[in-house]
Amino acid sequence: MECDILIIGGGIAGLSLGSALAGRAAVVVVEAEASLGFHTSSRSARQLIPSYGPAVVQDLTVRTLAMIRALEVDLPEPILTPRSFLLVGSEESVRDRASGHMHPVTAGEVQGLAPELKPGAFAAAGLDTTSVACNTDALMKYHRRRVLDHGGQILTGHPVRSAAFEAGDDGGSSGLWITAAGERSIRSRLVVDAAGAWADQLAAVYGARPRGLQPYRRTAAVVDVQHPLEEGAPMVADADESFYYRPEGNQVLISPSESVPSDPMDAQPHAGDIDALVRLINSVTTLGITAVSRSWTGLRTEAGDGLPVVGYDDVVPGFFWLAGQGGYGFQTSSGIAELAASQLMGENVNTAAAKALNPARKTL
Repeated sequence: MECDILIIGGGIAGLSLGSALAGRAAVVVVEAEASLGFHTSSRSARQLIPSYGPAVVQDLTVRTLAMIRALEVDLPEPILTPRSFLLVGSEESVRDRASGHMHPVTAGEVQGLAPELKPGAFAAAGLDTTSVACNTDALMKYHRRRVLDHGGQILTGHPVRSAAFEAGDDGGSSGLWITAAGERSIRSRLVVDAAGAWADQLAAVYGARPRGLQPYRRTAAVVDVQHPLEEGAPMVADADESFYYRPEGNQVLISPSESVPSDPMDAQPHAGDIDALVRLINSVTTLGITAVSRSWTGLRTEAGDGLPVVGYDDVVPGFFWLAGQGGYGFQTSSGIAELAASQLMGENVNTAAAKALNPARKTL
């Protein structure tokens, strides 16, 4: 099998890049698991928050929202729907987390927005009205269909086993990568590492040095409550990152917002984390959580400086990083895919984002 660009990883990062390259290059996407988005992408909070993350992440989020809204025009149902983001906590913690997309709200306004919060539980709050809910399944399906409709191929159950570089006539970077994935041998000019929690391990197969990408646990659960939230209720998060919750139909999705280092794996919840979270949320709200319906844990993989790693490796020819999105995977996906596709197609990309996310930056 031959292609121009081999993308390794079938989560939102790999699929959105394949979609951005559709019709511009011959693309093959390979995924080790039997289904796409098996790990982090299927375990998202499904909320895109422009006020969340460093400045470059916020810029990429705004660009992603604009791009998704543009593609929604041709879809039968929207991918994005309004759902504000309410940040609560101490005066200092809210001030530190607030951004240009967020404005302060009074205690009275908080009671109107989130009447389930017990009065006096938090001293300050900020509201991001540009935040939206995201139908992540629909977005993944859109990107998958776009790849296939433009002649790309997607192979699931094809873990990468080995790789070798076949130098070109000039003996340098003009050669081809030969990648053994599952039972296939794939020849490609370029290889993209979109392997999520396994990105550093995959890079080693191609001879690239690791970038210190660390997976972190993030657990969530859907719970039954005595007093359900209104359909249009905001997502509520503690600025100290001890919890967040949002409506999930007649139930509520909750998370302890933990960031516990982990090896790359199919992460599973720890019962004690959920029990402690239920007690915490019941202590600061009147939701009255009565039972846990289901729970899961995903891995958010980050570089040491907290920024994604996007761009060509500084040593290994034809090897491109698309990793370290942390908790910003869906909300930056289209913006990062646009940036990465431009670089892979040889366009002159000299933007602040390209510099900030460069794999050769000194902080890695």
